[in-house]
Amino acid sequence: MSLPRPFRVDVPQAKLDVIRTRLRNSALPPEPDDAGEWNYGIDGAFLNRFIDHWVHAYDWQAAQARLNKWPQYVARIDGLDVHFYHVRGSGRGRALVLTHGWPGSTLEFMEMVEPLAFPDRYGGDPALGFDLVIPSLPGYGFSQAAPRPIGPRRIASLWRKLMTEVLGYERFGAQGGDWGSAVSTFLGADHGDVVAGIHLNMVAAMSRPVSPPSSDEETAYWRALGKVQSRSFGYHQVQTENPQTIGTALSDSPIGYAAWVLEKFNAWSDAPLGLEQRFGLDDLITNLMITLVNDAVATSIWLYRGRATEAAKGGYAGVRVEAPTAVAQFPAEFIPYPPRALAEQTYNITRWTSMPAGGHFAALEEPVALSDDIREFFSQVL
Repeated sequence: MSLPRPFRVDVPQAKLDVIRTRLRNSALPPEPDDAGEWNYGIDGAFLNRFIDHWVHAYDWQAAQARLNKWPQYVARIDGLDVHFYHVRGSGRGRALVLTHGWPGSTLEFMEMVEPLAFPDRYGGDPALGFDLVIPSLPGYGFSQAAPRPIGPRRIASLWRKLMTEVLGYERFGAQGGDWGSAVSTFLGADHGDVVAGIHLNMVAAMSRPVSPPSSDEETAYWRALGKVQSRSFGYHQVQTENPQTIGTALSDSPIGYAAWVLEKFNAWSDAPLGLEQRFGLDDLITNLMITLVNDAVATSIWLYRGRATEAAKGGYAGVRVEAPTAVAQFPAEFIPYPPRALAEQTYNITRWTSMPAGGHFAALEEPVALSDDIREFFSQVL
């Protein structure tokens, strides 16, 4: 364990030049004559416009300045250099760890920092501000990858050490979606002595379906989940079984990586007007760049194998989260939410909120609404 050392994003120009050269030299494949509406995956017209903006209009220096707005550090934990933001808010040392997912990054939370840390800047009570800790997952962004894939349960133990041993918090809350949901779940399950509660914007039932299901609602959930897994989990299977194959293919091509990721942003988000209107091209590119400038395309994918290995070795059956749990249910989340009664078999759910808009990338899509729900929940438990 080491003391945190200050960190700033400062990418060498040579690295940026390599990425730009590859973008300029890229060529898109032919499309079927009935392509459109993303029905074959990435939409070629959108990708062409995206590349043009990336090459001719995108400003990495402006993005880098934005990433450096809040204090950042690196700490050595269990042999890994872990990158994290640490923003001390206006409250009384109430701490939250916010965990991103794939294909995301710490960028997801940048628009939530001020509302959560300094609510008085938005007309709220300064006593309700949080100290925010926003780590990059191992192998993502500016965090070092483990020598071999590790899973969310192992990462939860790293986060405990980060919060308690490195930063000195005796008690804290955890929030996340996607992999952040899994890490937060295991923080609540395995580290309830220091975790006051968890807030999830994606939640999966740990229990396997019983025969017959206990309700029509549960039947519909398992049917919907099975449909998603059969139609939309091809990426998940590839990234679990062959992470180095897909990682190698995507690492050497910024356009290939962009196509792989943008398809997910389109399919998993609440974007009826399109990705550009929902996220903005610059944020979509910055999210990609955080991975590309760190050569982290492949290592970020390792987490899928790490999760499978954890499940195979010890199994996740019987996991129980006694820490108070809040669920923010976003209408366009592509992973179906289980019925509350089913979720309660795993989680001690004390708050369940149906959100009016947003999808899988809730922190990017609806930062104010998500921040409000987080604040209201943790004002009761932390």
